[in-house]
Amino acid sequence: MLVDALHRKLFRNLAELRGQLVTIALVVACGIAAYVCLRSTWDSLLFSRTTYYERYRFADVFATCKRAPEALRGRLEAIPGVAIAETRVTERVLIPLDDLPEPASGRVVSIPAGRSPALDALFLRSGRLVEPGHNDEVVLLETFAKGHDLTPGSRFPVVFNGQRRQLRVVGTAASPEYIMAMAPGDLTPDPLRFAVLWMDRDALAPAFQMQGAFNDLTLRLQPGASEPAVLEAVDTLLEPYGGLGTVGRSKQLSHFMLSGELSQLEGMASVVPVIFLGVAAFLLNVVLSRLVFLQRSQIAALKALGYRDLTIGLHFLELVSVIVLLGAAGGLGLGIWFGRMMTELYAAFFHFPVLEYRLAPSVVFAAVGISLLAALAGALFTVRAVVRLPPAEAMRPPAPTIYHRTVLERLGLLALLGPAARMVVREIERRPLRLLLSSVGIAMAVAITVIGQFWGDAMDFMIDVQFGGAMREDLTVVFTEPRPARAVRELAHLPGVLRVEGLREVPVRVRSGAGFRDSILIGYPDEPDLRRLLDQYGKPHPLPVSGVVLTDKLAELFDIEPGQSVTLEVREGDRRHLDVLVSGLVGESFGLRVHARAATVAPLLGEEPLVTTALLLVDPATAGATRARLKELPAVASVTRRDNLAERFVEQSRAMIVTFSIILTLFASVIAVGVVYNNARVALSMRSRELASLRVLGFSQAEVGAILLGELAVQVLLAIPAGLAIGTWLAGLMMSTVDPETYRFPVVVSARSYAFAVVVALVSGVISALLVRRRLQSLDLIGVLKTRD
Repeated sequence: MLVDALHRKLFRNLAELRGQLVTIALVVACGIAAYVCLRSTWDSLLFSRTTYYERYRFADVFATCKRAPEALRGRLEAIPGVAIAETRVTERVLIPLDDLPEPASGRVVSIPAGRSPALDALFLRSGRLVEPGHNDEVVLLETFAKGHDLTPGSRFPVVFNGQRRQLRVVGTAASPEYIMAMAPGDLTPDPLRFAVLWMDRDALAPAFQMQGAFNDLTLRLQPGASEPAVLEAVDTLLEPYGGLGTVGRSKQLSHFMLSGELSQLEGMASVVPVIFLGVAAFLLNVVLSRLVFLQRSQIAALKALGYRDLTIGLHFLELVSVIVLLGAAGGLGLGIWFGRMMTELYAAFFHFPVLEYRLAPSVVFAAVGISLLAALAGALFTVRAVVRLPPAEAMRPPAPTIYHRTVLERLGLLALLGPAARMVVREIERRPLRLLLSSVGIAMAVAITVIGQFWGDAMDFMIDVQFGGAMREDLTVVFTEPRPARAVRELAHLPGVLRVEGLREVPVRVRSGAGFRDSILIGYPDEPDLRRLLDQYGKPHPLPVSGVVLTDKLAELFDIEPGQSVTLEVREGDRRHLDVLVSGLVGESFGLRVHARAATVAPLLGEEPLVTTALLLVDPATAGATRARLKELPAVASVTRRDNLAERFVEQSRAMIVTFSIILTLFASVIAVGVVYNNARVALSMRSRELASLRVLGFSQAEVGAILLGELAVQVLLAIPAGLAIGTWLAGLMMSTVDPETYRFPVVVSARSYAFAVVVALVSGVISALLVRRRLQSLDLIGVLKTRD
């Protein structure tokens, strides 16, 4: 019977507070939706990747060399910890298709005829595998095939080692090794301009003089094997054969890029929901405090009638639980819907054989449990005050507030304000904590809007720096092998070429102590113009006359500072080890690289000036003829247009960024409305007697509204600059969760995004004010003026 009475009171409270409780439930729903959406998307991608790797036997170790005898395979398999060793022939090729202005680049990979390889097996989308005795058959990477409408039976040209051949597509496939298929040196995958071709080894080897030899190796390790020990043993065996470096799965290009994307998503799932749940806890504390204030006499009566403190405390916690469960129901549904949407967006970039949305029960339990704990924590202080309230004290009305002259009154500044404004200022000075907490809640809404806009700003800024400031060439030409410096002068004579610069790019292993990272040493002209060294904020970095410049993140990994030396193990030529002086550090957005003047690189390598890449500035009027001529050059491995790189970068990121921004903006609006509306309702309830008295004394409804809403306006105005600063700080915090070896977004927020966040906060505040202002029209002047017993 006692429980039934409390439940009736609970239902009555829910009905009376329905507007406020709905807004709090929406904030809770946003927190749960954000967590469920981001976490379930991450789980779905991770599960799909793990399943794909296991079913199609993704290798654990990858190695390349110039040319090693097939007989070496037995020694490789005998390395302790190696379960399977598979040798291959892989080479770069050009694919001059008619529908592309410049040839696409590709990698041809040998496979056993008639069967899938033992490691990195193929997932056939259509057709069949290559058969022995058919030297023109290839299985083509599905993304490239779709992009150019190539199906089993189609023929297309490929340039092998300077010779043009016609190949026939017999199947299209995906591979765990090429989930994110990228040409070496590219920043993002390009399904239209990079292909992988799988070909019978007996047909491929003669084209590159690889009969009885291999230049590529994949390994599967035994459970418990020491990966560092295996890497060292493989490097030792391949050293005499021009080994170019052995890496574990974590540094394999496709897996490395994919892991970077997943770590970014995981970081967002850790940061964003915390904000919503913190605001929800704050709102629950505000509403419960107000409810206890208004129900002091009821609480005293319940205690006098024999209700235990614990029972009354649980009654108020039940109110909190109902709000959270209502928010959880909506949040789970919304989170699942957004999660499916994001998973579908990722499916366009991560080409798993099967990518299905997956919601683990642990995600649901964690979302609801964390939300409930946050809400109960927010209500705990108020509930504690309830159970400690003596019945006799609760029977009496609260002691009148003792007012003093405020600082502004002593300074005489309030005399400059009208009556309504003075009342607002007095209320703010007398309750600064309420002002502070309310402003913090609104500031978090502003911060979330800033985070939502940050991704687009950072992307636009990075593209502008990378493709507008650092990369100023029109075409990037990569040679099949290092060429004499005169190759640059020869390209300058092609039709339409206005300017040419050459780069010397050398694969190196940067080593300091026991640690190492595979990198690339880039040699620039003495006065580079088409490819400049800029930091991630667009500031030019001069190249030293001697020594090298390291990416600051690479130096941080090895705790290296300018003035110290670092060891570079060259992965080509005579494979010499160099101790070079670090003359400077540069904060780049991509990768881990080593920069120097070409005049410094050549003596270090003991070679004449060579180039591996040519940068071309071309006349737009004759660009087509220039690209057509480049297609015919046998020494050219790939040709890339800068505009294509920038467009591809935008296309692959824009849809995800826009979706994420819309979701966060909607959620931020909910927070802003929830905070402002609840504070206004609390102020109205606790000051109803005062406001009604003002109406009786002759104040107009507009003046009374100004007094009530003026404090809320101050809260919003104080919250805006704080929210902009917090949002920028949180953006940097989220960037710290991204794998810094993949890429590093600059923490840049545009004035437009700041303005948008301000508008969202102001509009949300206006909507909340209009909702509360309607309540002023229904003030019961006679009722609120009655003296309380």
